[in-house]
Amino acid sequence: MENCFKNKQGLYLLFLFSVTDILCISIHYSVPEERKRGTLVANVLKDLKLGVGELSARRAQLVSKSSKQYFHFDTHSGNLLINDKIDREALCGQTEACFLLSQIVLQNPLKIYSVETKVEDVNDNAPRFSRNDFQLEIPENVSPGARFPLECAQDEDLGENSIQNYTLSPNEHFRLIVESNVDESAHVDLILEKPLDREKEPHFVLTLTAMDGGIPQRTGTVQINIKILDINDNAPQFTQSEYRVKLKENCSQDTLVSKVEARDMDFGSNAQITYSFHRMPEKIHNLFNLNEVSGEITVVGEIDYEKETSYAMNIKATDGGGLSGHCKVLVEVEDLNDNSPEVSVISINNPLPENSPLETLVGLFSVTDHDSGDNGQTFCSVDMNLPFVLKVTTNNFYQLLIQSALDREKVQEYNVTITAMDRGSPRLTSTRIIHVQISDVNDNPPTFEKSLFEMQVQENNIPGLLIGSVQAVDLDTEQNAKLTYSLLPGNIGGGPVASYISINSETGNVYALRSLDYEKIKDFKITVKATDSGTPPLSSDVVVHVIITDENDNAPFFLYPLQNSTHPCNELLPKMAEAGYLITKMVAVDGDSGQNSWLSYELLKATDPGLFSIGAQNGEVKTRRPLTEKDTSKQRLVIAVRDNGVPPQTSTAMINVLLVDGFSDPYLKVVNVRQQDPEDEGPLTMYLVICLASVSFVFLLCIVAFIGIKMCKKDHGGSFIAAPPHFPPTIPENCTDSQSGSLSRNYQYDVCLTNGSLSSDFRFLRPLIPVFSVADPNIAVNHNTASVSQDHTDHSEDNTFKDQVSD
Repeated sequence: MENCFKNKQGLYLLFLFSVTDILCISIHYSVPEERKRGTLVANVLKDLKLGVGELSARRAQLVSKSSKQYFHFDTHSGNLLINDKIDREALCGQTEACFLLSQIVLQNPLKIYSVETKVEDVNDNAPRFSRNDFQLEIPENVSPGARFPLECAQDEDLGENSIQNYTLSPNEHFRLIVESNVDESAHVDLILEKPLDREKEPHFVLTLTAMDGGIPQRTGTVQINIKILDINDNAPQFTQSEYRVKLKENCSQDTLVSKVEARDMDFGSNAQITYSFHRMPEKIHNLFNLNEVSGEITVVGEIDYEKETSYAMNIKATDGGGLSGHCKVLVEVEDLNDNSPEVSVISINNPLPENSPLETLVGLFSVTDHDSGDNGQTFCSVDMNLPFVLKVTTNNFYQLLIQSALDREKVQEYNVTITAMDRGSPRLTSTRIIHVQISDVNDNPPTFEKSLFEMQVQENNIPGLLIGSVQAVDLDTEQNAKLTYSLLPGNIGGGPVASYISINSETGNVYALRSLDYEKIKDFKITVKATDSGTPPLSSDVVVHVIITDENDNAPFFLYPLQNSTHPCNELLPKMAEAGYLITKMVAVDGDSGQNSWLSYELLKATDPGLFSIGAQNGEVKTRRPLTEKDTSKQRLVIAVRDNGVPPQTSTAMINVLLVDGFSDPYLKVVNVRQQDPEDEGPLTMYLVICLASVSFVFLLCIVAFIGIKMCKKDHGGSFIAAPPHFPPTIPENCTDSQSGSLSRNYQYDVCLTNGSLSSDFRFLRPLIPVFSVADPNIAVNHNTASVSQDHTDHSEDNTFKDQVSD
């Protein structure tokens, strides 16, 4: 153990000299051994030239070179205290200069101070012999003055505290002599003063006392048993005075180290040689075994190069007569790469903000290897795929720095594996995993799930109705990912957006603030803004397209006949009309869209239901059969138009159909049908109408015949002229064609007047269909001529009747 600490102390001193140029300051202290824990060694503030609080601010740490922490460093006060009891003998053995080496590491900026603490010896060990008694066998023929070497006592203390003197119990045959060697080690020999006489005294018992120079003084004793033998004049002699061998560390037990051999020229028992260790410390007995018969030295303990690099053993060969010879065995231990590098983390900056600049310090650590030579040379590495790099500093210290940008949204945590490897053969490695967490900064704006949101709401909604929701996500965390939704200013239908739409700032739910009308606004777009709560806040926009769907909230409206008109709608029907004759066309529109505007017509009520029919899709009113004399001259029809919505809505219109014998201005002027006539008219009214129609028809035929004759004489052209059409009120653009029940945009109309009419106020609106003449022109002329020739009085009566009716 002593040699082990001597060698280690030498390595420490060599290491200290090698790094003198690197360290800025080397601080020296001293402390006696065996001091209690908490004893103050020194205050380093003055030596480091630092103020109170700078140690904490610069994250000072005490790094010990030994595996055991003997000192505690208070970074607040700067006191260096004893952390564990120090035993100088266990640390340094017999080495006079015993130092504990450590380092004070300051960060920001990095600076390393070497602290050398000398451990002073105290007299805490008494001299001790390796055995309780010594056995000596001395031949009786030994001459006075003969020397008999004795084993010295061992004292683990140094200097004045070590062994200073030996004393021998009083006797008349022996005295004690103590001599010092060149290496300051003492030799104790027993000197024969008077010749021995075995017959007088065959045995002597002496007491050897060893005393040190400490205060208080400590002593150790051993008993010397001396046996007087017969004459043995040849001592054993070794074949070699010194044996040199090499031994690998960590070798197994019972490994043969060496074999010594001694020879004795005597005979019999005086030639029987016994081998033993001579004047060797206890640690040699724990590591090696010497076969006293064969002289073979084998390993019985653990050979560790890091504890001791060489051993020296003194071997004594004793014959049966008590004479002995000595040799020395020098064992050199060969180092093996049996120690893996050790990674010691000093500090870690955790967590790291993701926007940390390059070269930011992540961690500081050191690497040590207890092997020597190439076996103790180390290097470190980290995974190349990580955004970190290692930078070597002084004295096997390493810095882990940021080498590329960090992004918490991609990687939230890194497990940095630090691999330390030595240069021995085979190479040994060790790893240390450092967990580095990345903290979030607000570097990501909110992102909406869609580039365009579409929402639908049915018209006539209740105010406050939820019409949809917009959602955005933020890749950041916590407060940086807390989103607030808002509407950007804009207009809808001439009004501000805020009067129509609102949005929940937390959930993104969109609400309609008022009831919407499809017929006024079919769709609109708003812009929603999402803002996070980071510093500074980030935001993004998205367009929301709100589509208003139609509801069947508009009843069909008649354009012809005009639904809200106060005047009745009268249609004329020639009595000679055949089945399928087009009387008129009902035209209706619906303000809704889609199937809500698909219209169908129905004949709800008629004076004679079997006489008329109406097209369900086009609204054309036609006759179902030819007219007869029994048909009433005025027919009232109630027409209903129904849309295709759910539920459907219906409007009704009423038209009066007048059965006449012909079409002429005078006849039209006398026709005056009240808006509301009683449905149950008497026969008198019917007869009156028939008479009036007959007279008018005869009068009309006369005029037509007269005009036809005039025109035939002048020109053989047509007997009718076309007048400019007079159309119903303007039809909305969203009306569908006749197939859907609305007025067709391509529907054509003709207005016809009899040539030579006495009045230009008459405009008769009729769909463009083949015009049924009252009679063939030629026949009409003949008829009219016949009428005039028969009775001129009839014509006068017709005129008189016409005037009466007009009045």
